[in-house]
Amino acid sequence: MKKYIIQSIRLTLVLAVLLCGIYPMIVAFAGGFSTGNGGGEKITRNGKVVGYARLGQNFSKPEYFWGRPSAVGYNAAGSGGSNKGASNPDYLKQVSDRIDTLLKYHPGLKRSEIPADMVTASGSGLDPNISPQGAAIQIKRVAAYRKLDEKIVAELVAKHTEGPLLGLFGPSTINVLKLNLALDEIKK
Repeated sequence: MKKYIIQSIRLTLVLAVLLCGIYPMIVAFAGGFSTGNGGGEKITRNGKVVGYARLGQNFSKPEYFWGRPSAVGYNAAGSGGSNKGASNPDYLKQVSDRIDTLLKYHPGLKRSEIPADMVTASGSGLDPNISPQGAAIQIKRVAAYRKLDEKIVAELVAKHTEGPLLGLFGPSTINVLKLNLALDEIKK
């Protein structure tokens, strides 16, 4: 019995040193080599931080591209999904309301043309990206509210479309914050 207690204490001490000391130092060291030195990729305009490239923000004005809905109100301190299943009546109502909002602001758009990422929140609730299809359905609205040619807005969307990682992994995406900031720089 004494033998097992001593082994358990040794294992606990070894794991405490590894997981509470060495591992966090390795992660902090590796973070120092990432964009933003582990503090996130800050996006600034005129010397002021306007957001982070990897955190979704709420854009609700019709002259901006809208991002993916958030289950946490875009609160980075409490990221997470809604944990509601696809058959949950509350969840279905939320998705239905989001579809209705899109249809209201995009006359002529059919329900079947709405990409899932425009009406469902991501697992973190903070996804900063939308699909190219999600941006494409918004081009007409954004161009109309900004009194811009749709071709100019479409070119901006194409310019901000990032392909899959290494051309293989994941879908093409568009960072909504970067796209909207580039949109603000267009001179009429």
